[in-house]
Amino acid sequence: MSRSRRTSGGIVSAAVQEKFVHVILAQPRGFCAGVVRAIEIVERALDMHKAPVYVRHEIVHNRHVVDKLRSKGAIFVEDLADVPQGALTIFSAHGVARSVQDEARERGLPVLDATCPLVTKVHVQGRRYMKMGRTLVLIGHEGHAEVIGTMGQIDGPIHLVSTAEDVDALDLAADTPVAYVTQTTLSVDDTRGVIAALHARFADVVGPDVSDICYATQNRQTAVRDLCRVVDLLLVVGSANSSNSNRLREIGVEMGVPSHLVADGDALDPAWLAGVDKVGLTAGASAPDELVETVIAALRRIGPVQISSLDGVEENIEFSLPPELKSVSSPSLTAA
Repeated sequence: MSRSRRTSGGIVSAAVQEKFVHVILAQPRGFCAGVVRAIEIVERALDMHKAPVYVRHEIVHNRHVVDKLRSKGAIFVEDLADVPQGALTIFSAHGVARSVQDEARERGLPVLDATCPLVTKVHVQGRRYMKMGRTLVLIGHEGHAEVIGTMGQIDGPIHLVSTAEDVDALDLAADTPVAYVTQTTLSVDDTRGVIAALHARFADVVGPDVSDICYATQNRQTAVRDLCRVVDLLLVVGSANSSNSNRLREIGVEMGVPSHLVADGDALDPAWLAGVDKVGLTAGASAPDELVETVIAALRRIGPVQISSLDGVEENIEFSLPPELKSVSSPSLTAA
């Protein structure tokens, strides 16, 4: 007699629960160098200055990371008006507008800037193109913290586009000298399509090559494409507000693989495993590997699991900390 139990996704048979599942881990996955740097800035600041320290916006887009830092004494705010006079303030990895920097300076707030160096590179590129007299186009998603920061870092009008259709709708003459920069966490394929639309629409276009987009974004997206060629189901560990995590899930969908974004193992629905032999597992650049482990643990509670890793890029990039923090050692959040 077959056995079954009810889950949030419906009836799951005992056969689904007990079958052997092969879990294949993407390489690389999880934290990138910019995220590691941002988290370490907060941790070292807490070691040096003691709690509380104030962080404008989530340091990275992951609830688990934010909650752990909050438990250590970090206070996250969306407005500098919520930071007490004289309190140490940290800007998130996504970067902030110059108006935020000016406000902090006017209030005399001591500041540590955790902006990812690759995001800062986009700011520098944008300002350089603007000084050349070009009309600047930013490829990105409206409302994303990185896009808000980038648009506020560059003097002059910026045209924000997300799709090729947005490019077609730009109210600019075809002979307008155009330059573009990109949000670092976009899908490389989508960005390539928007860049192609810019070249098709305008006669004079300059900008960084697609290969110049964030290395971590490219590596994780390439790994997911490779993973989707050999699995029946894709699980992406990351927060719902994480742009790069959402892009990984979307790539899986585009490749015809059922794909789900999960915050941790608690979000796993056993019904997803029906008829599945191989599960691909990856994590966005702001998701710690311990969350991947919770998903593996959840899979093991359903049935036997075999784990292997896909061959991929070994990342060894490190970004320097602010000089005032280099003398302070701090345990890594990933090891906590």
